[in-house]
Amino acid sequence: MNEPSMKFLGVDPEEEGLYRVLLRRGADRQEGLACLLDRDAESVASVCDHLTELGLVKAGTGGALHPVSPVKAVESLVMSELDRRRKTLEETVAESGVIDSLLAERDTPVGTPPKQGDLIQHLEGTEAVRSAIDELSFFTWTERLATVPRGVLSEAHIAQARPLDERVLRRGVHMRTLLGEAALKDDATLGYARELIAKGAQIRVSRNPIERLLICDRSAALAPTDPSHTAKGAILIRNQGLVIALVSLFERMWDAARELPSSEETSYEDTDLVNSLERKVLQSLYSADKDEIGARDLGISVRTYRKHVATLMRRLDASNRFQVALRARERGWV
Repeated sequence: MNEPSMKFLGVDPEEEGLYRVLLRRGADRQEGLACLLDRDAESVASVCDHLTELGLVKAGTGGALHPVSPVKAVESLVMSELDRRRKTLEETVAESGVIDSLLAERDTPVGTPPKQGDLIQHLEGTEAVRSAIDELSFFTWTERLATVPRGVLSEAHIAQARPLDERVLRRGVHMRTLLGEAALKDDATLGYARELIAKGAQIRVSRNPIERLLICDRSAALAPTDPSHTAKGAILIRNQGLVIALVSLFERMWDAARELPSSEETSYEDTDLVNSLERKVLQSLYSADKDEIGARDLGISVRTYRKHVATLMRRLDASNRFQVALRARERGWV
């Protein structure tokens, strides 16, 4: 009876054979594998490199190659194959025009390329807006810009947004999202934001009021009809002049915002408090002559140290580090 093959997962027989050898041996160097299989070193090295790319093998100390556990290896291959097939299908669907054809059957074809009179469309109600967001996300290939003025994302919103966001990020779309400052006090929102950052998104938090926007590929934009009552509906804009103006507005809001703090940090920028790490940074300004020394004493990188100093300078409206130390002492921070 023949052994089951990994060919359907994109692993050819030669690669699978070497992987199985490594599973039996536990680990081996390329030279040992070449000798064992009676193959030239160059061809074995090529196969090993591809196995590493596929995630079936990883390099250990001393140049030894270790097989990844079969369950993890196959799971990785399955996910890669699913991503590849999904991307191919999405591209095929986009090129086929089938969605445009189906949308043409509706009275209000939200996702279709606009006619001359459809450069601005009014969408009424939450369902119409959600449908527009779904369709815009499907047709986004290069960039998505979004703002969430309230800052807080409900569990229901996160559950609905996750598949759309992941699909966009899988395509390699450049995603930037701007959150209101309330996000800093909501664990669910922070957790989801960091999840997206780990997958390639860029997220910032604004202390200033921001406008609700969704801009896709700089060719279409969605804005609420009434910002204070978003459930009323939205305006879908495809007029290039208006879209570019909204992109400019987004860029100004983005430039005025700041990076999302890491999970190790706590943000107190909107209060007269400092967290323990910020307090230590302030104390180091009195004792450390150089950033490198201050960072080493605190056990953090120089880049992180300088980032905290810059944040404290902004909060204290200080033009130099001497002013930071002086004003921090006046506030009782140190």
